[in-house]
Amino acid sequence: QVQLAESGGGLVQPGGSLRLSCAASGNIDSIYSMGWYRQAPGKQRELVADITSGGSTNYADSVKGRFTISRDNTKNTMYLQMNSLKPEDTAVYYCNADVWSGSNLDDDWGQGTQVTVSS
Repeated sequence: QVQLAESGGGLVQPGGSLRLSCAASGNIDSIYSMGWYRQAPGKQRELVADITSGGSTNYADSVKGRFTISRDNTKNTMYLQMNSLKPEDTAVYYCNADVWSGSNLDDDWGQGTQVTVSS
């Protein structure tokens, strides 16, 4: 079984910054791709950014140039540096990972961390 634990959310003023972390633990042989998703009230969950084990990244248009995704494969940890935050970035942010455990590839999710951008 694999656990994903997010941290780093909180309340920040518009224009501010936050850094989210996602640490994976448990029965892990390797992690293929990892990603951050978010869900605002009344809206569907959407991809924010993802990153492969090789470091290739992909961003939603709405966060390009403001957010940076990274990962430390030695620590099974992923990060999301969020700069120039806007009120529309307010959402619950979820960590996702495709994890190999033996011969199984599982799609795992964290519990989410709240990010609120407000003055």
